[in-house]
Amino acid sequence: MDELLLARLQFGVTTVYHFLFVPVTIGLSLLIALLQTAWVRTGREHYKRATKFWGKLFLINFALGLATGITQEFQFGMNWSDYSRFVGDIFGAPLAIEALLAFFLESTFLGIWIFGWDRLPKLVHLACIWLVSIGTMLSAYFILAANSWMQNPVGYTFNEQAQRAELTSFTDVLTNQVLVWAFPHTLTGCLVTGGILMAAISAWHLKRGRNLDTMRPSLRLGLVVTLIGTFGFLFTGDGLGKAMTETQPMKMAAAEALYETSQPASFSLFTIGTLDGTAPTFSIEIPDLLSFLATGTLDGEVKGINDLQAQYEAEFGPGDYRPYIPITYWGFRIMITAGLLIGLVSVVGLWLTRRGRLPQRKWVWTLAIWAVVLPFIGNSFGWIFTEMGRQPWLVFGLLKTEDGVSPTVPGGTVLASFLVFTALYGILAVVELGLMIKFARKDPPEEPKTPDESKLEFAY
Repeated sequence: MDELLLARLQFGVTTVYHFLFVPVTIGLSLLIALLQTAWVRTGREHYKRATKFWGKLFLINFALGLATGITQEFQFGMNWSDYSRFVGDIFGAPLAIEALLAFFLESTFLGIWIFGWDRLPKLVHLACIWLVSIGTMLSAYFILAANSWMQNPVGYTFNEQAQRAELTSFTDVLTNQVLVWAFPHTLTGCLVTGGILMAAISAWHLKRGRNLDTMRPSLRLGLVVTLIGTFGFLFTGDGLGKAMTETQPMKMAAAEALYETSQPASFSLFTIGTLDGTAPTFSIEIPDLLSFLATGTLDGEVKGINDLQAQYEAEFGPGDYRPYIPITYWGFRIMITAGLLIGLVSVVGLWLTRRGRLPQRKWVWTLAIWAVVLPFIGNSFGWIFTEMGRQPWLVFGLLKTEDGVSPTVPGGTVLASFLVFTALYGILAVVELGLMIKFARKDPPEEPKTPDESKLEFAY
């Protein structure tokens, strides 16, 4: 059995599965903090009910995300021991800070927030959910710092004797040019995910004419945040693309299946063909767009796969330095298409619900509900493109993927653990989806009546 292929498949499944939960956690935590802020400032009870309603869904997702995240980190030692040894000195600092600071912050204050209703002063309780939200963002920052170092190694020296990278500047790691764009790009993607999820569930209730006082504000908030997130997602994606071109030009060439260096370079919206460098059967192209995405100018030069392959062979030795082109090409387009459709949904939704209006046609609500799948598709293919586009490098220019796998773990063991993890994740997916649907369909909780209100009702 091919240990490398099985290890890659297992880590890929674990990563994509885990990242289904992360954007929901980060996005919803901010939306809940905004709703609770609205309640504290206005005193309107429907904001409090909405806060508690979305808080339950957040907690379900947080628990499942935690479980899958721990499993992902275990794989560093199980299937990728040589990789862990190589990057351990670099990754130790950001991952330790993530666990000791960011995760501690979010988990501790989440517990206080859960049990602090009606026990803490309003402002103190509100501060707790804001700290949870900040904690989730800090957690993403430090994890992305580690991932960005794999894309663009900085702040290190290579120890020839130990055959490992060693940290020389933690500041350089935390200000990596890839991280500077990857963090806001990921964060805006999380806002879009949380916003669309809130809008879709609100649409389900509004389609049935239920809970208008809580779901209409939730719908509008979700759509506004989604629209803001979409603009941010596109802007930061543009910056990340230029940073990627500078640090990993092969990834940008693979995203277009551009085999020959071009100046200017066009961007193909759709291609029918093998993507192997031969003339495509059919292609729709926008002139000069790839040059702008890669360099910021309409006549910029974009290096092709063939020239980069020759350059890397001269620099790193014989080998195939091309990623799997069909995945990078189509993954890049699926990610962009999902982002544009999300933006369209938010614009149309805000227009149809302006000035107190609500659409009367059921199919409009149905489309709004099914739009919930778009951010998950975009996020997943974005990560697949990011990681697959770096191949054959595990750490770009320093460590190949084939050199990072555990040398003493047989393929049968990897396969067994892969099957167990896949089965476990399948069960967790059913549990997660079932719980989310169950609680999403429930009405927001009613606030208990005060003793005086109960007496008046009884007397009446």
